[in-house]
Amino acid sequence: MTTLVAVRKGNQIAIAADTQSTFGDTRLGHRHDARPEKIFASHDSFFGICGAAAHDLVLQSVLHKTRTLDFSSRATIFESFRKLHPKLKEDFFLKTEEEEDDPYESSQMTVLIANAHGIFGVYSMREVYEYRHFWAIGSGRDFAVGAMAAVYDRPELDAAAIARIGVETGCEFDVSSSLPLTLHVVELARAG
Repeated sequence: MTTLVAVRKGNQIAIAADTQSTFGDTRLGHRHDARPEKIFASHDSFFGICGAAAHDLVLQSVLHKTRTLDFSSRATIFESFRKLHPKLKEDFFLKTEEEEDDPYESSQMTVLIANAHGIFGVYSMREVYEYRHFWAIGSGRDFAVGAMAAVYDRPELDAAAIARIGVETGCEFDVSSSLPLTLHVVELARAG
């Protein structure tokens, strides 16, 4: 459970997340967690993950071991996650079952990716979406998306300020998210 957001505005992209982990009815806040960061860098991108806490270490490990992946477009992200799926099953013992009538095996995670090429969401069946302005994942996503939609067009707010508003609003209303937040900003690649 989390509030994880990414915003694209002007020539910047910001990705931000809360710092609370939740285990059933128990919450682990940033004061007690030695590593509360939910965003990590790899392959010239920032990754934020929702789902089981194990996904964070698993994805970091598999990305570290697989250097020839590309996260620069919707198509290359799809191909990268398609290549990672067998490794997740074989090397990390991923249980792929969700619903009996699902058309594909599940990767069991939702990932938000921010890099110089854009904002991308990857979902459990390896569906990949690219977002023009902003998006959020996690249990606080609805609150965050609403807040970011309400302020996105304000000219005095940059990508980082809007991302901050999204996470702060998610933390205000979602019981599984809490401050402080972490935030990273990248410059968009020039079209060429």
